[in-house]
Amino acid sequence: MNGQPTLKQLGYYFPAEFHPHVATWLSWPHKEASWPGKIDSIYPQYCQFIKYLTESEIVRINVNDEAMKAFAIAHLRNAGVNPDKVEFFLHPTNDAWCRDHGPAFLINPSEKKKVIVDWNYNAWGGKYPPFDKDDIIPTLIADHFKLPVYHPGIIMEGGSVEFNGKGTLLTSACCLLNENRNPHLNKEQLETYLQDFYGVDQVLWVDEGIAGDDTDGHIDDTVRFVNEDTVVTVVETDKNDENYELLQQNLKQLRQMRLLNGRQLNVIELPMPDAVIFEDQRLPASYANFYISNKHVIVPTYRCANDDKALQVLAGCFKDREVVGIDSTEIIWGLGSFHCLSQQEPAV
Repeated sequence: MNGQPTLKQLGYYFPAEFHPHVATWLSWPHKEASWPGKIDSIYPQYCQFIKYLTESEIVRINVNDEAMKAFAIAHLRNAGVNPDKVEFFLHPTNDAWCRDHGPAFLINPSEKKKVIVDWNYNAWGGKYPPFDKDDIIPTLIADHFKLPVYHPGIIMEGGSVEFNGKGTLLTSACCLLNENRNPHLNKEQLETYLQDFYGVDQVLWVDEGIAGDDTDGHIDDTVRFVNEDTVVTVVETDKNDENYELLQQNLKQLRQMRLLNGRQLNVIELPMPDAVIFEDQRLPASYANFYISNKHVIVPTYRCANDDKALQVLAGCFKDREVVGIDSTEIIWGLGSFHCLSQQEPAV
């Protein structure tokens, strides 16, 4: 930061998702190419997601224009969503994946301050142009709320990083070290950016993502913190499934990890759903793509036997929240689910 103190040195950090929220940010889905032939089929479940969110926090939605806002309002009204808990922002987007293009909010509790980090965004290695509108969303939000905004100048996506709120960040080498992101940076240099601009002391790495994940292996489909020293990690029991070896490798690495206090990471296994295949394409269906709101843990389900098992495992992890499942079979055709679609705004 040009000789200036880093955000970390200034006392800012990215809180865990289970830290209290002021709001959840979304970008209303409108890109037909993300759900070819079936975008209309996702709105009922998407609105159900919003309805759960509004039970305990504000939902802030980026829309392209007044027509899209009216379209969204009609769908939300049909779903019985409380309109007083939804705020719209005329921030045009290219796509719906707010986890990756949305603002990264950092807080400084001692000074009761909040800032936004606006990482560069290139639609997962330039796969889905154009992405110019998505790339500026965090700064538009910062300008609206008159928050300081910082631009690290490198590619980073919210779905590629996971936080315990106590100085530890988890990520995956297959994504962050992919040459389509920041080929000019090595692992050590990337860790410095993560520490400076997310306010963490420790970066832990797993190797692998899941099959069908077009993000090159985001961590939010594989490993998630459920409290400051516990993660859930997805595992595949079918040895013939292409995810089996990948997820066993992650599991082995997680079991060897130590937190800043020297304690071993507490690892809880979460099942994988049956393979979800549409038009001969393996989709990145995972129960790890849940979203933690103030009151609920909202879990994607896939019409298979492991849905109930996954909900039970997560219910055991979150004693203070209600764990609910929403059918994500249509939504996952867009190659992401509830966590990919949302970004939390923490309370200070």
